[in-house]
Amino acid sequence: MRGFILATFLMGAVLLGAEATTNSPQFTNDNKLIRPEGYREWVFLSSGLGMSYGDTAYDEAPNFTNVFIRPEAYREYVATGKFPDGTVMVLEVRKSESKGSINKGGHYQNRLVGIEASVKDEKRFPEKWAYFSFIGDGREPLPQAKPFPKEACWTCHNQHGEADNVFLQFYPALREAREKAAAK
Repeated sequence: MRGFILATFLMGAVLLGAEATTNSPQFTNDNKLIRPEGYREWVFLSSGLGMSYGDTAYDEAPNFTNVFIRPEAYREYVATGKFPDGTVMVLEVRKSESKGSINKGGHYQNRLVGIEASVKDEKRFPEKWAYFSFIGDGREPLPQAKPFPKEACWTCHNQHGEADNVFLQFYPALREAREKAAAK
């Protein structure tokens, strides 16, 4: 019986270790972020339509942007008001359509046109946050991406992000959850 209990305990420890590894951002030896898998199962923060922060867009039609955050980072932010080291947020860009099937008005999401990620890693990045894009030239998602230069994303996030380089102003669910937790 003791052998069974010990084996069960060891298996649980191995699984917990594997879960911790897969929940952390994964990088190649040359500092490229490996595209997070399963992000659509993370906490959904918001969706925007036609939002653009720069001069370029993925497509001529207004696109939907869906933002997801790792559940562990979401829970810690709600509890403490701080994004923990290892926070990963994914921005998924999807083409909007208005003509299809029985639709007579409005827009719906269609094909994937972009995947971007932001990662907080205070040991790896001098500015604490780095930003990545996994799609280019209309191709399928890339398996890994190098960080954008500081001027490309970090500067804007640092100047306009409402909290810790994050555009909290666009994520009402995150703000509301934090306010409820702080009121307790």
